[in-house]
Amino acid sequence: MLFVLPAFGQTASQPMPENASAKSYGDGWECNIGFRLNEDACVAVVVPQNAYDTNRSYGSGWECLHGFRRTDEAACVAVEVPEGGFLDPSGERWRCLRGYIKVDDTCQEIVLPANAYLADASYGSMWTCERGFEATGDQCTAIAVPANAYLNGSEYGQPWTCERGFFEQAGLCAAVAIPANAFFDDATYGTGWKCERGYEASGETCEFINVPENAHLDRSGNRWECNKNFQKSKGLCVLNN
Repeated sequence: MLFVLPAFGQTASQPMPENASAKSYGDGWECNIGFRLNEDACVAVVVPQNAYDTNRSYGSGWECLHGFRRTDEAACVAVEVPEGGFLDPSGERWRCLRGYIKVDDTCQEIVLPANAYLADASYGSMWTCERGFEATGDQCTAIAVPANAYLNGSEYGQPWTCERGFFEQAGLCAAVAIPANAFFDDATYGTGWKCERGYEASGETCEFINVPENAHLDRSGNRWECNKNFQKSKGLCVLNN
């Protein structure tokens, strides 16, 4: 497919009209700056009101002034900035101020609910609830934090976390009951406690581990394993023949 570009000059076989000059390279001629080719003549570029001459040999030859925009091929109209808006640095469009949102050709003020503040996100909610509150429809309601818990600041999931020594149970924070010979374990899973070395969990208690002959406690300290060259058999460690 061939694309035909607008011609601003002609070949040497055609006579040079007024307001034209020989090309700086190659054969032929081209219209002077401020003029454009129209059939075989170079006619002056007409700069409309609220525009300026670009002094270029290409394009329309003019551009709209800052604060004006092109409506067709021969006019520049003022950019109408609504209340609550400002002229974009391009000078060709407008944008809404912080605290306003674009609705058709207007900027409408964002109505903040109690205990909320404007969000800086370019998408999503236009406001965010203050710490200690959560969005419920178009309102910010106080987060009910149970005893022995604190706000965790998470943007998703449970907004509060039980304090050390407590675990969540039915929406409350219950104290971890640590049996004898155990210590508190703040892992996010499990019972909340762990048996000391030499003891193993048995239900809700820690039982002493009787290490058989030719065995030793493993790395965890809560189980035993046979020494080298011995194998487990009926709760004992027998020589591996």
